[in-house]
Amino acid sequence: MNFSQRTRGIVRAIAVVLTLAVPLVIAISSADARVGGGFSSGSRGSRTFSAPPSTTTAPGTAQPFNRTFTQPGSPGMGAPAPGGGFFNRGGMGRGLLGGLAAGFLGAGLLGMLFGGGMFSGLGGLSSIFGLLLQIGLIFIVVRMAMSWWQRRHTPASAYAGGPAVGPGTQSGFGSAMGFGLGSGSSAPLEIQPADYEAFERLLGEIQAAWSNEDVAKLHTLATPEMVKYLTDDIQANKARNVINKTSDVKLLQGDLAEAWREGDTDYASVAMRFSLVDKTLDRNTGRLVEGSERPSEITEVWTFVRPRGATWELSALQQTN
Repeated sequence: MNFSQRTRGIVRAIAVVLTLAVPLVIAISSADARVGGGFSSGSRGSRTFSAPPSTTTAPGTAQPFNRTFTQPGSPGMGAPAPGGGFFNRGGMGRGLLGGLAAGFLGAGLLGMLFGGGMFSGLGGLSSIFGLLLQIGLIFIVVRMAMSWWQRRHTPASAYAGGPAVGPGTQSGFGSAMGFGLGSGSSAPLEIQPADYEAFERLLGEIQAAWSNEDVAKLHTLATPEMVKYLTDDIQANKARNVINKTSDVKLLQGDLAEAWREGDTDYASVAMRFSLVDKTLDRNTGRLVEGSERPSEITEVWTFVRPRGATWELSALQQTN
């Protein structure tokens, strides 16, 4: 084989690898870019590891927290979780799998460039079928590792012994729009119409502050724990040289899951279905990187907290199944 034939073979092999690897990396890296990044984050006081009751708006279950300061077994807020590790900005699924994909790709290219075959450094499989087999095996092994890590780091008590799940809500203010007045919880705290108005207002204001990367404003709308997560997400966007823009936020339906009081602190978990335009843009050019100009609908459970006599702040945000 002469040099030009070998070069063409290398180029074709690189094209094949990139065709297979790039979609995998994109799938690993993509996530909802709105407030919270599609994760479940924050704390619900002593009920952090109990499931909010299902509601008409969110008839399924809320997902366990990916990010929380509260330690299992503690009655309230614990020490901040250490930064970094597998679950830093997207956790093991994004960091570990992406790193392995990049490592195997790099090793294959090095082996090929040094004349030992596409995957000589990884066992001598140089054919395209060997390449496909290795990528499939890598994917399976990493998925198994991800599942094991998640089980190990999800507290066994999560969502055990929580309030009974039931419909728990009545109709909204004269239509399907706005918040219902019912509650599936027997907690004694009564939520007033003014509170629902505050929850809806916070939904829009937090999305706007996030979109403007206004951390000072976020400090007036959310707890320090939630502000830390949102600030970390903003910094991650800056590292990628992108900015997330959310707009046209509209509450479509909402109802109360539960409301309770712990000492001098009030909590309210509210299921909300809302629409918004969610776009991620290149910071320099304004080019659309992720998302769409078309509105999408989201259903999440937001928990709000207030010291007695103070105003409500976002304390937690959970995705729904």
